[in-house]
Amino acid sequence: MRAGRAWGIRNLGIDEAQIEVAAAAVDDQAIRRELIEFDSERLSPATAVSLVEGTGMSKFVNIPWPKGLAPRPGRRPKGSSLPKCDVLIVTWTVEEGHALSKVMTPGLDSHDDWKPYRKNFAAMSRELLPRSPARQYGRLGTYWTTRIGSLNVTLFKSDSHMSQDGPKLVNAKVWKQLIGDCKPRWVITTGTGGGIGRQFEVGDVIVSRFVAYSCRRTFKRLNRKVYANVKNPSMRRFGRANALFAANSSFLPGDNRRPPKIVTARNQRQGILTTDYFGFDNTANTYRLQGKGDLSEMGDAVLGMICEELGPAAPQYVIVRNVSDPEIDSKGLTLSQQKKMAADIYKRYGRWSSVCSAIVCWAIVAAI
Repeated sequence: MRAGRAWGIRNLGIDEAQIEVAAAAVDDQAIRRELIEFDSERLSPATAVSLVEGTGMSKFVNIPWPKGLAPRPGRRPKGSSLPKCDVLIVTWTVEEGHALSKVMTPGLDSHDDWKPYRKNFAAMSRELLPRSPARQYGRLGTYWTTRIGSLNVTLFKSDSHMSQDGPKLVNAKVWKQLIGDCKPRWVITTGTGGGIGRQFEVGDVIVSRFVAYSCRRTFKRLNRKVYANVKNPSMRRFGRANALFAANSSFLPGDNRRPPKIVTARNQRQGILTTDYFGFDNTANTYRLQGKGDLSEMGDAVLGMICEELGPAAPQYVIVRNVSDPEIDSKGLTLSQQKKMAADIYKRYGRWSSVCSAIVCWAIVAAI
């Protein structure tokens, strides 16, 4: 898929080429923060109605889980540490949190109901920039538990972000603490990202044990560092996961050429790229992402780095990212208009594409 001007009119109800985009609206830092905090359940006056009207998470269709494998939310967790578990699943933005909680903790929303996590916050906050969501919220994230079959799962919505916390990379310390608390067999980091290449549709899910930094700014020192878990998770329930997408796939773009699919990376060139800037693929290849991975996002390589540092004590890990915005057709759009379009696609479809990646997380846990 290539999302251009006509695609935006049909699927977003917006003609991006007719919008005069102020530089401040697409400032790199501003747009990263906006996407992290965008909440379709709590709209700002500036949000275009067409991006959310009739498509809030209240429309979510319950998933027909296989017998005995429906997620079963736990009671309110106790204590300051995350609960021990078989699998730790971490997500990042408000919209991703809504989707993950709809799938994994039905009736308990990550924003409204999950428990705040503040362990060692006072010490860590001294190294956070004042603008960091974690520092502003006074917590590192929110969490809850669920059970899938016989396995215990801890779910964490992070308020610490590589792109927001500052140059000291506090998010690496947060990862170490989460893993130390849970002592999981597997860790899954999941959420949205930009598809690289026209082969991807909104809602496709990339499953990757490969991740690399592609950094130009704050974390240029990490550029080109590559990490890979030693093995893939079991894929034996991916077919069922694909079938379960159907319950909510009507909320994905009408221009999708096919139903969403699951793609497992076979090497780094099909893996995940972690950037320290708001980059996305377009037909002009402005950010030089093509050929380096199948999806770009802003944080997963930190997990790979930490697991490499932990050595034999590290859990297995995998990245499960959905394509929330596809390749942008540069024709007829300025780069600022393309940035706005990529952000608008996320605002319209990020929560629904994240339902797909949350279902794939379920499939991985159910197959362990």
